[in-house]
Amino acid sequence: MLEKGNRANTLHGILLIALFSFAAFYIAGFPIVKRLSFSPLIVGIVLGMLYANSLRNKLPETWVPGIKFCTKQLLRWGIVLYGFRLTLTEVAAVGIPAVAVDLVIVTVTIFGGVLLGRLLKIDRDTALMTSTGSAICGAAAVLGAEPVVKCEGYKTAIAVSTVVIFGTLSMFLYPLMYRMGLLDGLTDTGVAVYTGSTLHEVAHVAGAGNAMDPTDALGIAGTATITKMIRVMMLAPVLVVMGFVLGRRRKTSGAQKEKSKIAVPWFAFGFIGIICLNSLLQYLCGVESVREIPLNGAIEYADTFLLTMAMTALGTETSIDKFRQAGAKPFVLAGLLYVWLVAGGYFVTKYLVGIL
Repeated sequence: MLEKGNRANTLHGILLIALFSFAAFYIAGFPIVKRLSFSPLIVGIVLGMLYANSLRNKLPETWVPGIKFCTKQLLRWGIVLYGFRLTLTEVAAVGIPAVAVDLVIVTVTIFGGVLLGRLLKIDRDTALMTSTGSAICGAAAVLGAEPVVKCEGYKTAIAVSTVVIFGTLSMFLYPLMYRMGLLDGLTDTGVAVYTGSTLHEVAHVAGAGNAMDPTDALGIAGTATITKMIRVMMLAPVLVVMGFVLGRRRKTSGAQKEKSKIAVPWFAFGFIGIICLNSLLQYLCGVESVREIPLNGAIEYADTFLLTMAMTALGTETSIDKFRQAGAKPFVLAGLLYVWLVAGGYFVTKYLVGIL
């Protein structure tokens, strides 16, 4: 148990991060920020990084445990509650083609990213975090992988930065390709699956999908979003496999001398459990959308705030010097993965949607 003074200092650190997170929500509501589809999570990490490179050295060291609490405990709870955004019925709505394309994209992106990372001589943690963010759901995936990979906070911030850059680029590129006829080789369903399976963030998918098909029906925008959510569901099994593989490697190398236990990301199972619970609630309430489930909107808002706090806290540990230390290689890796997502994703979608 923490002593009373330690608890107070920890609370000070948490409140500091909460204050930045409130500011992130406020800024994310600005029209220009909304048009760019920058979520409070992205704004939060930017604010944290600005603080890290200005006033961070004036922070009392006794407040640091509070910031660490936000990057670990609050992060895990945020990932678990993220499951309230998903239901199993969404998988049935788009069928096998979307699941198959998502599975190929996620698998090839992660394994290919790790291999490219070795060729580029990038440290394993940065390569894995960057690949996971590109493969699954952007910042949320990076946050989910952070407690499993157990890397330094600045590496997480670098991975998130690559997601922001290339994801934002895609949000404008995909509608442009659609209007120019470059996606005419795909059906409308194919375009939707392609968009949902290759863009980084859920917000990016929603923005690009609406730009191509601004309807409320289950057209390109709706199908793309559901395809993206199926990709998000794959975060849990990926984290479990990642936990076992990394745990075995640490045990073999003797990196963890204390007990050398394989780290099982239990919050990933919590994430799956919440998805199942949400699916049951949707059935019992007799509603079509997860947003119609009582209290679901409030839970989603609270979850976004928890994830924003985690992102902000990670940002406070990221200085410009650490970016310089990492160099341009992580962004080169993310760029190569981006080429694969745009070009490779197109052909994977065209083939699988055509035969399934």
